[in-house]
This record gives sequence, C-alpha cells and structure tokens, in this order.
Amino acid sequence: MEVIVNAEELVEVVLPGKVEPDGLQLRHGTVPTPGAGQVVIRMEATGISFAEQQMRRGRYYDQPPFPFVPGYDLVGTVLAAGPGVEPGLTGARVAALVKVGGWASHVLVDAADVVPVPTGVGAAEAETLVVNGITAWQMLHRKARVRAGQTVLVHGANGGVGSVLVQLARAAGAQVIGTASARHHHALREMGVEPVDYRTDDLPARVRALVPGGVDSVFDHVGGPGIVDSWRLLAPGGTLVSYGSASTRDDQGSGQLPVLKLLGRIWLWNALPNRRHACFFNVWAGRALSRKRFRARLRADLTQVFTALQRGEVTAQIAAQLPLARVADALRLAESGTVAGKVVLNP
Repeated sequence: MEVIVNAEELVEVVLPGKVEPDGLQLRHGTVPTPGAGQVVIRMEATGISFAEQQMRRGRYYDQPPFPFVPGYDLVGTVLAAGPGVEPGLTGARVAALVKVGGWASHVLVDAADVVPVPTGVGAAEAETLVVNGITAWQMLHRKARVRAGQTVLVHGANGGVGSVLVQLARAAGAQVIGTASARHHHALREMGVEPVDYRTDDLPARVRALVPGGVDSVFDHVGGPGIVDSWRLLAPGGTLVSYGSASTRDDQGSGQLPVLKLLGRIWLWNALPNRRHACFFNVWAGRALSRKRFRARLRADLTQVFTALQRGEVTAQIAAQLPLARVADALRLAESGTVAGKVVLNP
C-alpha cells in the first residue's frame, strides 16, 4: 500500500550555480511521496565531501546541470515506503549513497539502494563512513588488495577518506605512512601511523628514508604533478590508486581535464613493462553495466565498514556537526583544511 506523507515539510539546500558558500539557497517544499520500490528517508545526518566542494565550482567531472541539491550520502530513518517495498523497512535507520540530493530533510531513494545501519551506531557516526568508508574499503581491498606486513602511503591521512583508509589499513595489518600538516601528526601517531609533513618535508626523500625499497601501495587524492612522485615511490609489484585531483580544486576551466590527464598518465604507466600498476578509482564504476551487482557490492562493503566500526577498528572522525540551515558555515569549515574527519550536517 502506498504511503502518503504530508505532515512534514521538505527543506533542502540548492546549489544555483558557481557560487561562494553564502550563495547556497534554502528551499521549502512538500515531502515527496514514494512510488513503487521507493522509500522516503527522513535525514538525520548528511555530510560535506570533496565532491560538493568541487561541485560548487562547477568542477566535479559528472555533476548535473545547475541548479540542483548537493549531498553525496546520508543516514536517516525510513519515513514511508511505496508499493513493493519490504514492510519492515519503515522505521529502520539506513544509509544511502546518492551522489546528489542528500542535503535535504527528506530524500527519495530506491529501496534497493539503502543499507541498514547497525543498532547502536549513531547517525553522525554512520554518516562519516558512507561514501568515505565505501571508498576506503574498496580501494584498500578490491583495488590494492593490501595484506598484512605491507607498507602503504596515504595522502591526506587526516581527511575524510584518508582517516578511514589509515584505520582500515592498520586493521588489515599494514604499516602506514600518512601525509598531513604538522598539527595532525599527534592524532596520526595515536592511530599507529608514521606522519610526514607534506608542506615542509621533501616527501619522496622522507618516504624513501622510511622504506628504501618503496611502498606496496599509494593512495593519492591530490593528483597534479605530485602523482609522478606517488608512482615512483612504489616498490616492484606495487599499486597506485588515484582517486581525485584535489590540487586542481581552485583552478579555472574544465573540471574534466584534470581527470582525463590522470587517466592518460595511468594508461601510459600500465602500458610500460615496469612491474607496477596504477588505477583510477571511481566509486560508481560498474553501476551502468550491472546495477544489481553494484548494489550487492556496495551493501557488502559498507556492512564490512560498519562491522569494523562496531569492533573498534575504525572510529568515526567527526570534525563538526552543524544544522542544515548553516550549510554555508559548514562548507567553509570543510574547505578550510583545518579540520580532521568529516563535517556533518543535521536537519
């Protein structure tokens, strides 16, 4: 039976174009009604990732045309379910990866795309581990296949993805070197990470001093010219996982060009006989070919991340929590480079 939702008001954040954070707009409307196979999630926590920072500059490589509602992921309670949805899902706390649309009080998604959040895990905790956790887990275990005893280099080890990556890598038994500014080094050491200051150290020389034979994996979200150093720091048989181009965030022009340059470089490296491998990670890869397989993999991997959280192998790195109405302040904070972990928005 279809459920009609009309007792609540929809509040969502609209990105109208290439604007500064203060240019974001709040829009009020009617809570959507779920159709067949759909649910409406009452948002409890959503977050700010690097994707939204690029989107407001018009530089995310496959963002929709303006205006739209940003928000890559969310956690909340299923408020209503449409026909064909398992009845027990209503009232359950779930997580969803949506790419856009998460910065809203109520979000309409396909029921097949939600992942249950374990009992006892808070909404903000879970939110920090949706896109960041899936990204970290899949890069670590599906791409680099990191094993106990290996050494990995994680750029931006204090960031949203980086902080999850280093913890999952340590849980897998790997030694971790993490780049971050000096103010984050104590926290990284507490997690068992060897910190390197990317601002003052000669990064390649420092890593070579720690691991003369090279590292087994590098996880690089920075891109730009520095990606060459990441490649050269690999040991024979090592894997470079590139998953962004943060160094070009403030550049003008096409947002696709930096990614295309990265892909070209990676193709060339892999074509050469060098006993090393490089790849570009996209969390949405494979979705167009088989949505069923994509959903099953996402559910399995996010469940593994939530299990790691429950075991204490991963802690939720919450940089700050702000209400949706203060999204401009939250976005400025996330872009400041001064925080560790993820900035979370609450309704």
